[in-house]
Amino acid sequence: MSRVLVTFGSNHGATAEIADVLAETLCACGLDVDCVEAGDVESLDGYDAVVLGSAVYMRRWRREARRFIHQFGPELAQRPFWVFSSGPVGDLSEVNPAWLEPPKTIAAAERLGAREHVVFGAARSRRASPRRCAISATGARSARGRAGSPQHCR
Repeated sequence: MSRVLVTFGSNHGATAEIADVLAETLCACGLDVDCVEAGDVESLDGYDAVVLGSAVYMRRWRREARRFIHQFGPELAQRPFWVFSSGPVGDLSEVNPAWLEPPKTIAAAERLGAREHVVFGAARSRRASPRRCAISATGARSARGRAGSPQHCR
């Protein structure tokens, strides 16, 4: 069984909620998942994959998420990882795309081999919901119901 770390930087809780949904969905797909705030991660030992997310404010990720990339960069480059941003409220198609991606942070993640960067608006749309992206990333056909605690599940 693969072990996945879902980690995040959140200010008001919306990004933490997205991370919880991703973790629950990956658990429902049969993966062993831990969901931990980025500033609380001490090691990536034992994790086969990582999902890292952050709230975006003024084109910047939260400090703890940026530090996570720098602190664990060499280790991230050795395993599959994905990144997500929690963006502005409302319809993302009406927002200037330049505000959705923090350019330096996403460039750093891409240099390390991030497989994909997904932006979630504060009002989740069906097109880019955390559950749909997690299912797509794992190749699962469906993931319904709660599989366990948002902090850890097997």
